[in-house]
Amino acid sequence: MYKNQAAGEGAVRPALEAVHLTRRFGSFTAVDAISFSVLPGTIFGLLGPNGAGKSTTIKMLTTLLLPTAGTGRVNGFDIVRQSVDVRRVIGYVPQMVSADGNLTAFENLLIFAKLYGIPRAERRERIMEVLAFMGLSDMAGVLVRKFSGGMIRRLEIAQSILHLPPVLFLDEPTVGLDPVVRRSVWDHIFTLNTEFGVTILLTTHYMEEAEELCQQVAIMHQGRVVTLGAPADLKATAGVTTLDEAFAHFTGSSIQEGGTYRDAARARRTARRLG
Repeated sequence: MYKNQAAGEGAVRPALEAVHLTRRFGSFTAVDAISFSVLPGTIFGLLGPNGAGKSTTIKMLTTLLLPTAGTGRVNGFDIVRQSVDVRRVIGYVPQMVSADGNLTAFENLLIFAKLYGIPRAERRERIMEVLAFMGLSDMAGVLVRKFSGGMIRRLEIAQSILHLPPVLFLDEPTVGLDPVVRRSVWDHIFTLNTEFGVTILLTTHYMEEAEELCQQVAIMHQGRVVTLGAPADLKATAGVTTLDEAFAHFTGSSIQEGGTYRDAARARRTARRLG
């Protein structure tokens, strides 16, 4: 599948960079002048409760939403001026289900292969490779509506890596999955990073997920990055033993205090209407 895409010797250019990145919806500031950079081959986590601005940040970096102010670069490309180039070098798995339940796994991937411009002669082989990588070879001809939630998530990751992107965005990749299935998804994310050098930005409000996967994290609260660093360093600075405690130390609130499901849904509907 991937050839080794880890950064070469002497490579120092960030794979991802946000500089004072801002997004407003009317008078509401969803993302407030955040800045961070991610080196190639890193798993970087944006942590925070619902409504913290994590998904809005990803949508700007993946060119789905124009920033109100500030800049961002992905693999060296400007997210506004070079949006086509950005889309070519990224994979993206959104929170909402993106696979079509009325198609088979193979058919879903075939659509993505065409969208990504993968040559006709290479499509079947590439599709079968990513299905095998995600442990779905036996499900190629099965309708996706018969899949479990974990299988759907693995198929969506397969869709996102079909064109072998060097940068992958995962928005709440394991939300709603049980612990066993969540661990399986973690294993695939970890393999993409460690064996193939894929740079990964993921959002999560599961602190154990961040500790397990991420070399660097940024804690977001009310649209701002309040601190960033390695999980171990953040815990040491806060003088605590868990990321949950570190989150409370840096934000003054718990991870659960980001609003209810209804609050998050309302905010997203408003954002879509105003955006």
